[in-house]
Amino acid sequence: MRKAYLFLFLFLFSISAFSQDELRVQVVWQVKSYDIEVSFSDRFLLGKALLVLQNTGNSAGSRVTLRINEKAEVTSVKVNDSAGSFTKGQERLGAKNLQRIIVSIPSTQPNSTVSLTIEYKLKIEENSGLSAISPVGLQFLPLSFWYPTPNTLYAPRGGDFAPFRLVVNSQMTVVSSGNQSGNTFQQRANGLPFFVAGDWDVVSFKGVTVYLPKGAGDFERQRASELANLFVEAKTFVASLLGSIDETPARIVAVRRGAGFADSSTILLEYGAFRRHKIDSQTAMTIAEAAVKLWLGNAVLVREEGYGVIREGLTRYIANLFIEKQFGKEAAENEWFRQRISYAAIARREVPLSKVSPLDDFYFALTANKGAMIWRLLARRIGQAEFFRILRSQLKTGALTLSDVRLAFADQKEFLEFWLDQTNDVNLLVGLPQASGDEKRVALRNNGSIPVETKVTAFTDKGEKLIVETSLQAKSFGEAVFRTASKVVRVEVDPEKLYPQLDFSDDVAPREFSDSDAILIIKRSFDRQDFVGAEKAARTLLESYPGLDDARILLGRSLLAQNKLSEAEKQFQTILDEKLVLARNSAWAYVGLGEIATRANKTSEAVRFFEEAIRSDAEYGATLAARMGRNKVLPTSKVEESIRNFFIQFDRAAISKSRANVEQMIVSGEMVRFASNLAGQAELWETKVVHVDPLDANNVLVEVELRVRLLNRSEEKGMAVFYLSRTTTGWKLSGVEIFEVRAQEQES
Repeated sequence: MRKAYLFLFLFLFSISAFSQDELRVQVVWQVKSYDIEVSFSDRFLLGKALLVLQNTGNSAGSRVTLRINEKAEVTSVKVNDSAGSFTKGQERLGAKNLQRIIVSIPSTQPNSTVSLTIEYKLKIEENSGLSAISPVGLQFLPLSFWYPTPNTLYAPRGGDFAPFRLVVNSQMTVVSSGNQSGNTFQQRANGLPFFVAGDWDVVSFKGVTVYLPKGAGDFERQRASELANLFVEAKTFVASLLGSIDETPARIVAVRRGAGFADSSTILLEYGAFRRHKIDSQTAMTIAEAAVKLWLGNAVLVREEGYGVIREGLTRYIANLFIEKQFGKEAAENEWFRQRISYAAIARREVPLSKVSPLDDFYFALTANKGAMIWRLLARRIGQAEFFRILRSQLKTGALTLSDVRLAFADQKEFLEFWLDQTNDVNLLVGLPQASGDEKRVALRNNGSIPVETKVTAFTDKGEKLIVETSLQAKSFGEAVFRTASKVVRVEVDPEKLYPQLDFSDDVAPREFSDSDAILIIKRSFDRQDFVGAEKAARTLLESYPGLDDARILLGRSLLAQNKLSEAEKQFQTILDEKLVLARNSAWAYVGLGEIATRANKTSEAVRFFEEAIRSDAEYGATLAARMGRNKVLPTSKVEESIRNFFIQFDRAAISKSRANVEQMIVSGEMVRFASNLAGQAELWETKVVHVDPLDANNVLVEVELRVRLLNRSEEKGMAVFYLSRTTTGWKLSGVEIFEVRAQEQES
């Protein structure tokens, strides 16, 4: 009897504990709106932020914890217009520290709101792409944590996207998101407060306002119109899948730093995006994903645990669909290829998608790339039309969580539980074909814990392509049978690469590469100067992916290294003629054409090709190679006298042993460590200006030959490229783009 009572007690206790865990007390603060006004004094941002917060938990709350930059100094807090008390603390966020402001508030019941007004100042000691205060521009993006908010973008439930009003008191042209009246912005969608300020040429195309580099010419304006049109096309495409939403003003902004950030129909793009010979792949994806997030995050709030699978993964899947529609299937396959190898690099150390944290270093590689593959698989299973019909019905509520989506696709419960709640163990293997009369049999294996339905492709010695469909149970073997008398020379399982796998290299027999990242294999051979091996591997990959510019550029460079000039030229030109390629591959193609022209003594052509690579500003290595190539055929070019005089003065300041003298030559907030290291250490500093490459009317890149000697070091020489900005007091240094200054080898 006592055993029976004990069993009943333990059973009831376990039920009670389970219920308490399920109904645990929670106070969750969600921002309903922001109202922020900022001004500037010296190196300080002075801010006043009014936050309306709602308690979305299940218990009354008596305090609110806000997060803000650790350098911020909070001077006062009001709670519902009355003076409030607060304490400060510190919170570790990966490699960063944040400041916590813990505010005491009157007891606030679930679904009720409280308003907090915070006055603060934030010192920006050194400018960056996240936060900058200077005479030539202002820039404050959300990841600088420049305003107080309960949840950061690193929070498990997501950041605080909400409608906002933003006032920026500055004489510069200010850009943010939402409707604009002077320097006041009213964003009605769910957005993140941010702003940039500077000097642009402002033009409009199809309702998209484009902030071009100052003094932009016809070329940049033409590119701006194409970028604006692409954004309009992307929004139209997304609307056809997800339905209509309220429009918000669209803006594309040229920036020096912070490119790639986009929110609420405002997109920041690097200067190079306006100067390249055509729209590049990364820029196209940035615009496409920005368009999708107008639905998934701005018009419809995406939050709660696992939100990244929707905000990043579903966004990328839809963006890939747009790339295919706009640029063709080959361009989309290239994007899927790059995303797949990015995922494969972290596949063996992933965590379940529903549990991954934004603090994990593989967060975006996992949520965006694996997430996109999962949504594509799901759409294939149920049909794309039905997939988007269900999504549209979910979006009507104005909020979306991963739990909502899982319930909407309840008939795919087992599928979603595996891909979202478990770590991936799927690996598909294919064996060599075995002849059996007029049949060729191929052994298959599924190492994963979920059934797989896929295709197997065979290629014969006569150029035939045969396809069979197969089903493989979890942890099982299978077989594909091809009815052909021809010799099968190559077989591949899952040729469309629909399934996320631990290893993609063993999908092919005979095996062609030993790593999922075939580009890495080719690059290793190229870096070892095994150009024959790199050529062979690149040609092998191009047989499967003929439009893959990552492989083609390595093929072209390998041919050039072997002095196969006509073949190399053909590869470089093919890259430039493709509809959509990575900017770095275009830049290297121009470098290759420049080298070929140099060998043919076609100086003017060589200079033109090298300067195209420099203008594109796509990659450090390509830009450096282009500058070195130009210097061989054009050692110097015309230099404005004011720029030459600036460097005469800078050389004097550098050896003056005075930090103040150095700092007065530099834009406020820029190159802080450079100035500190240079002042007091330079024994010799001689600058010879060789080329000036304009960026816009107020900014130039100045290539110089440097001869320097620092305290207790030997003399050094080499190339440097400085970023120079025109201010009200004249030219000033704003950055160091290239610094290839090295100690010279002793002559024997």
